[in-house]
Order: sequence, then C-alpha cells, then structure tokens
Amino acid sequence: MSEFQYGGQAVIEGVMMRGPAFRAVAVRRPEGDIALDKKSVGSITQRYPFLKWPLIRGVVALVESLIIGMEALSYSANQAMGEEEELSKTEIVLTMLFAFGLAIVLFVVLPTGAAHYLRVLVKGSLAQNLVEGLIRLLLFLAYVAAIGRLADIRRVFQYHGAEHKVINAYEAGEELTASGVQRFSTFHPRCGTSFILIVLVMSIFMFSLLGHQDLFWRIASRVLLLPVLAGVSYELLKLSAKYANNIICRLLITPGRWLQALTTGEPDDQQVEVAIAAFNAVLKEGEEEYHVR
Repeated sequence: MSEFQYGGQAVIEGVMMRGPAFRAVAVRRPEGDIALDKKSVGSITQRYPFLKWPLIRGVVALVESLIIGMEALSYSANQAMGEEEELSKTEIVLTMLFAFGLAIVLFVVLPTGAAHYLRVLVKGSLAQNLVEGLIRLLLFLAYVAAIGRLADIRRVFQYHGAEHKVINAYEAGEELTASGVQRFSTFHPRCGTSFILIVLVMSIFMFSLLGHQDLFWRIASRVLLLPVLAGVSYELLKLSAKYANNIICRLLITPGRWLQALTTGEPDDQQVEVAIAAFNAVLKEGEEEYHVR
C-alpha cells in the first residue's frame, strides 16, 4: 500500500479526493450520473524544499488546500445545479478573502473583544485567555450546529462521512465497494475538523504567553500569529494521526472525534459510490487493480 496519505473534502453533492499526482472531484448530477473532474496537482514545496520543514509545511498545506478546495466547490456547485460556467481565479480569491475576513470577525475579533471587556471580572492573563478560548470554542460549536440544521449542509456532512469511510477502508486494505466501505467509521484522525479543534485549544496556551495588551494589539497579535498557530497545530495533528493507537494520542484525538460527530453524517450507498469514484481516480498506478472491484 502507498505511504502517501490520501485526503479530501466534501463538496456540494460530491467529494473531492487528493492523491500524490492528481485531485479528482466526483459529483452526483441531477440526472443521477456521476460527473468526474480530474486534474494534476503540484505543490510549491517541490520547487522550494525548505517549505517542507516542520511548522512551515502546515501553513503551506493549509493555503494549498484552501485553493484546491475552493476550485472543487466551484465545480461541484455548477455540476449539481446543471450549469457549465465555473468561478474564475479572481472570483475564487475574492471568495476566499471574504470567508477569511468573516472567520476573523467571528472567531478572533468577537471572542478577543469579549474577553478584553471581561478583564475587570477575570484577573490574570491565563484566565483571560481561557475565557477567550472558551468563547471562541462555543462560537464555533454554535456555528457548526446552526449550519448543520440546513438540509443542504446536512447532505454535505453526509458526503464528508463518505469521504472518511472510503479513506478508512483503503487504509485498512479493504476493496472499495459500497457494502465494504459502509462498515467503516465516519471518523478519521487527519480530518480538518480535528485540526480546527487543535487550533482552538492551542490558541489558549500560545496567546497566554503574550501577557496583558490593549484591545488593538490583542486582536492584531491573534491575526499575526495565525500562521505560527496553524503550523504548530498541523504538526500535532500529524503526530496524533501517526500514533493513533498510543493511549496518550487516543486521549488527544477523542475531542476531535466528538467534534466530527457534528460535521459528518452516515452516508447512503449512492453517496459512498461518489466518494469511491473520486478516490479511484487519484490512486497511484498499480494500486487500482486491488482496490477496485
């Protein structure tokens, strides 16, 4: 079996899978057939090897994943609605900037501002950062729970579960059939949901080292340290996934399992078939014969 760690994400009525040389998006069209878009992928780390260094590679992987993910979402939205025109690169960049700005407001400005104004009641940098982190976590959980009530988002969460099941089945050496894949869990230790939870927890400890600040620098420091926070969290995610059977790592990934219960759903066989189609398209040469039946 390949040592490459396959990954992916749910999109609208489909799944995007990423392999060592290609990424593929499979989407269930309104007519019932599966549309497949396969493109070669490269990484800037191939041109600049120093970007593979620990802490740096996490930031690079995050940016590249966001770009590929937005392209995949654009393709899936058009296929699911029966349209042909995709978002331009400029539109993708603008959409990413808007989403990033909204995330900064919701998960940086609001909790940081709230903790700052509660400093009269909460004494000490560590205690204030604990309150800030708890507010940030509650806002995130409320956000996920709220969007999860939307019918369209629930289907995306089901495709998220299908993506995890297929990767789990592959990593267990199972042949990729709908019945075989359905036996596996919707939880996966390398999931982006677990990454977000690690970021939320690590922010409490990292920001507590900054001491007391006025409101402007308190917010600015959170934004400026996001790349460092992402890099550290990425390494912890990789470590916990690599040693998932270790008792300490199992304890560390348990909260991520709980959180994934909100962002994944049990898929039906048709949704699993879409995820399998995307995964088969990115398998390395020589692996297809064993895993496809």
